[in-house]
Amino acid sequence: MKTHTAETQASMTPLRALEILKEGNSRFVKNLKANRNLLQQANDTREGQWPFAVILSCIDSRTSAELIFDQGLGDIFSIRIAGNVVNTDVIGSIEFACKVAGSKLIVVLGHSQCGAVKGACDHLELGNLTELLSKIQPAVYQETMTTAPDKRTSENEIFVENVSTINVKRSVKTIVDRSYILEQMIENGEIAIIGAKQNLETGIVEFFEDSMICGKSDVRAQMSY
Repeated sequence: MKTHTAETQASMTPLRALEILKEGNSRFVKNLKANRNLLQQANDTREGQWPFAVILSCIDSRTSAELIFDQGLGDIFSIRIAGNVVNTDVIGSIEFACKVAGSKLIVVLGHSQCGAVKGACDHLELGNLTELLSKIQPAVYQETMTTAPDKRTSENEIFVENVSTINVKRSVKTIVDRSYILEQMIENGEIAIIGAKQNLETGIVEFFEDSMICGKSDVRAQMSY
């Protein structure tokens, strides 16, 4: 499989970008890999890169976007930060990926059993990590399914997973709300954004249809899950 070129990137739609990621994850789950020559891809991209998507994910060692979506060199931008939280630097990086470098799809990727989410659920305070976890706290408070105070901790797996999903969807909205550049690109149908979550036990990535923000109604109509 060859790396993307300026031509293939330019002709890519947000919908097709999503399909490619879904196909790649399917290969990953089945323990299959596309046939690609990484050294050749390195040579092909030495003078430029044309990634079709940008993925914001957690630093967890089990959540490498290139691996779980079976992508090669030059295919995707990968932004990694604990808890897949959003800050100014993250948004600026996404703006570069889309507006400058031409990526067509933004994915906010959470995962099950997230340590950062567990820390936020327990209101952990630890050096500079405290400020990072504070960005997940709104998702903790927004989780209303768990009412018993003693169940609203990292010991409750259901609570943790609920918070993790809410955190992903909040991050999607935050990115659009805080970036006029990305908002305009979405409205113009140039890009789309969607939240997703990886199950660490199965490797399967679930895309959250209700979190997708796109500028063309026919894109959403064609979505299949």
